[in-house]
Amino acid sequence: MEKSEIRNPKSDMNRMYRYQRHFYDLTRKYYLLGRDRMIEEMHVQTGETVLEVGCGTGRNLIVLADKYPAAKFYGLDASSEMLKTAQTKIDAKNLTSHIKLQTELAEDLDYRKTFALDTPFDTIFFSYSITMIPTWRESIAAALNNLKPGRSVYIVDFWDQKDLPKWFQKLLRSWLKQFHVRHWSELMPHLESLEEQGLIKLTITPIAKRYAFLAKLEKK
Repeated sequence: MEKSEIRNPKSDMNRMYRYQRHFYDLTRKYYLLGRDRMIEEMHVQTGETVLEVGCGTGRNLIVLADKYPAAKFYGLDASSEMLKTAQTKIDAKNLTSHIKLQTELAEDLDYRKTFALDTPFDTIFFSYSITMIPTWRESIAAALNNLKPGRSVYIVDFWDQKDLPKWFQKLLRSWLKQFHVRHWSELMPHLESLEEQGLIKLTITPIAKRYAFLAKLEKK
């Protein structure tokens, strides 16, 4: 799905998740591999700010807030419906003072305007959201622009499954297409070009034979 095909991304996301949000976490835990591995790689310090782009129901933010109670966490998502579920979960865990949410498109992120912060984020991450963002190039650029130098953007998402059986690749892609999830073949070359330009230091870790990948983009 190209950008021009999406007339209103926020409305599209709300239509898709208006009902899915109620059982999203129960189903996704079985195939969104690598999320906890990414969280383990983040070494969040006291007072730092961490943003999830495409935070959905808030699952990752809640795990992080429990793990690092002295830090501040932020989440944005194009779907206000998903954020209703996220806020309910955050309230139930008494984490309202630790996690702030905002409805926003990933490419429109601005730490000042979106969250009224005085300084950029210490860490930003995308957890299985890049494959749902047609404007993924602009979204990665926005993340880097809203990140402190020397800090990292993390991306965990589906890869090309090239080391897995062909039948599995076909079945998975057919299933994911129903949820507007698409593997961007240009993503890896784009990340490598950012490194070649001297903008980031890139680390790519395959997950389950390239079922998924974990990328770390350290901003220079």
